[in-house]
Amino acid sequence: MTGAPSAQEISNLYSRTRAELDSPKPNHGAVKSQLSQLKVGLVKTAMHNPQVERDLSFQLTKRNILEMGAEFSIKTGDIPAFERYLAQLETYYYDSKHSLAESTVMYPLIGLNLLRMLSENLIADFHTTLERIDLAQLQSNPYIVHPVKLEQALMEGSYKKVWQARAEVPTPEYLFFMDILMATIRNEVASCVEKSYSGLPFDDAKSVLFFTSMDELLRFAQEHNWVVSPSEKRITFPSTTENSRMFQGESIMKQTLTYAQELERIV
Repeated sequence: MTGAPSAQEISNLYSRTRAELDSPKPNHGAVKSQLSQLKVGLVKTAMHNPQVERDLSFQLTKRNILEMGAEFSIKTGDIPAFERYLAQLETYYYDSKHSLAESTVMYPLIGLNLLRMLSENLIADFHTTLERIDLAQLQSNPYIVHPVKLEQALMEGSYKKVWQARAEVPTPEYLFFMDILMATIRNEVASCVEKSYSGLPFDDAKSVLFFTSMDELLRFAQEHNWVVSPSEKRITFPSTTENSRMFQGESIMKQTLTYAQELERIV
């Protein structure tokens, strides 16, 4: 598309891109290239005919392309791109100036965006988004209820509920951000465990870190430089700088008490 493309050209390219993305083994390179062509085509069309922005069929096509782009960004793990697509979709999802019929993927995408915010600890943005959602949807829509319950569990510090929520996702796409969130939680738990225990048996460590297999636990232990003893089936945590300082302080205290006792004998 060199000049301003026709509506039919954009529609045909959209259909081909949609079919490719929905195929069992989509060519991500082709989808990415075609998405770029579609977005450029929309811009050229609007520049060539500014009045087209008022056309509902053009707005519907534009929304469909943005939603497809958001879906593609999740499939390829491109979080910044997903955030940009959702920012552009806000005008269709929250503003009343468009009289388009409600999109069937609106709430799944909003729910995914809420999960993104939780995984990035953007709690203020999370609540700002919730304020823009209809109360009935907050209470009953499964795509919205799931991240809302998840946020409540996080605020309670109930990581077990967060882990259980992974098995209750309303759509498989939610697992992408759930895994990011669980990775963050594991690192926080690991930091606490290292400071609280000198070591843990394999089974206890696997349970407290929410792993389902021993291989996952051992890879995690290796990444954190923990000492693994297969014979004892136990993980030992390296002493931290804080513990080292504590032991040094204890040693100095003992020396001081010894000096005081010696001085008392002399006097």
